Amino acid sequence: MYADVAGYSRLTGHDEDATHRMLSEYLDLIADTVTSHRGNVMHYAGDAVLAKFDAVVDAVSGASKIQALLAERNRDLDEERKLQFRIGVNLGDVIEDRGDIYGDGVNIAARLESLAESGGICISESVRTALGSKLDLGYEDLGEKQVKNIAEPVRAYRIGGFNGEAGVASKSAQPAAVTEKPSIVVLPFQNMSKEADNDFFVDGITEEIRNALCRFREIVVAAQLASIQVNEQNLDVAESASKIGVKYALSGSVRRAGDRVRITASLVEGETGHQIWSEQYDHVLDDIFQVQDDVAQRIVTMLVGKIERSDRERSLRKETDNLSAYECVLNGRYHFNEWHGTRDSVMQARELFEKAIELDPRYAAAWSGLAATYHDEAKHGWTSDFEITADKSIELAKKAIELDEHDSFAHLVLSSAYWRFKANFEMAKSQIEAAIEQNPNYYWNYCYGSWFSICNGDLENSVNCSREALRRNPILPDSCLYSLGFTEYLLGDYEKAISTICQITNLEPDNYACLAASYAQLGRIDEARKVVTECIEYEGNCGKSTAEWREYWHSALNFKEEVPINHLIEGLDKAGLVSH
Repeated sequence: MYADVAGYSRLTGHDEDATHRMLSEYLDLIADTVTSHRGNVMHYAGDAVLAKFDAVVDAVSGASKIQALLAERNRDLDEERKLQFRIGVNLGDVIEDRGDIYGDGVNIAARLESLAESGGICISESVRTALGSKLDLGYEDLGEKQVKNIAEPVRAYRIGGFNGEAGVASKSAQPAAVTEKPSIVVLPFQNMSKEADNDFFVDGITEEIRNALCRFREIVVAAQLASIQVNEQNLDVAESASKIGVKYALSGSVRRAGDRVRITASLVEGETGHQIWSEQYDHVLDDIFQVQDDVAQRIVTMLVGKIERSDRERSLRKETDNLSAYECVLNGRYHFNEWHGTRDSVMQARELFEKAIELDPRYAAAWSGLAATYHDEAKHGWTSDFEITADKSIELAKKAIELDEHDSFAHLVLSSAYWRFKANFEMAKSQIEAAIEQNPNYYWNYCYGSWFSICNGDLENSVNCSREALRRNPILPDSCLYSLGFTEYLLGDYEKAISTICQITNLEPDNYACLAASYAQLGRIDEARKVVTECIEYEGNCGKSTAEWREYWHSALNFKEEVPINHLIEGLDKAGLVSH
């Protein structure tokens, strides 16, 4: 929450001492109200105040109470003496450092404040969606607004008309609809079995249901990472939906005993917490595919209503009828994803995918999983014969697509192999487009698409891909955030690049390099030097010659042209990271 006085300079011009005294009293009132609504004041800047809340309802009800109390204080004052605040409220990630907060979440709140009327409140779309009908307030949809230093337009809603009765606002404005498309998060199902090694089986069932829903363009499905992270915060189901910004949440559990399995699933409306549907399934394991299909189909019917038969059949298709092969693929995905980047785990996943193929040679998901292991082996240099390993990844991905052209992951692996190993940008572009076409809800398709577009020289598409990834996963992993910050640097939006890169949880040397270059391009050399020092503490010697930097970036990303590398080296040189 960001609050600022409207026309403060004008007020001090009339009577500076009285205005300062009144401001001090009002700031105390705001601080007390923030505290009483379970918030914390993080920062004062003259006549402005910044506060943080853990819950959207607390933030907006606190802001409403502040405006109502200030309206009471101002009621009997002459117009030229009234001290009126504008308040902006945003729901977003922030960076906490030494008792202060900053980042895009704060920047947007400050920009929203400038859109509010004197004595009013302006909120972002993420706040409006999370609130639903939880507060009895009137909302006016202001549409999308272009605001300073924020790349994409911000959709804003105004709350106004505070009449002096604490927390009451005029309802002359009609509540706005939250989103056009149905949206859902599939929360990790709980493993109710005694054996911990059933985790991969339970995770697999969760993922299969999510994948079935992802293939429908009528539904926006939150990313797996976002669902895992909110699940770790021990929120209830409705709160999880609100946190991510979706309308519905699916939760459930799996109990496996011998050759039988019990699956429970329930669908909850995030806004109200109302349980729309729940079901319990008791089946022998041979029927597990039918159970997954049934759960997905019921949810689709609830959320979308009538869907074209062909789309339904494509979404709920069975990839294999062999339970043992299916379990091998689930276990292989578990090892490949859980320890992505670790050679031993990738090799373990490979053995499982190979076993699945032995059991069912026409199981496309096993072939695409196997292709991914060879892709990573070549990418990380774990092989003594790069060409053979790279070609193997392409061959296997093509085999998966031959068996199932709808396998989005196979198209993704093939795209990356063409780009990284063959520098065939045309084929890589067609394959990532196919991956997105087959699964428009898989956020990693867009994260990868952003990096590929950078190297292909299409910075506009890189930004678009990052936006689509954020729509599906508000809690982006570091690699996705870095692709956005990297693009912003190349576009010359250095302030934005700094803000984005600073949101990365674990900075790597190339993150430090891009951050230092951004500061240096703005002439903020002292801050650039500080970042270089941090990089040296992390990595040792971070400096390279021009030729070494050029080789490094080509090796890491395989750029189509030299222009972006030259732009990077220019900033790195200014930051003192190019050795001469």
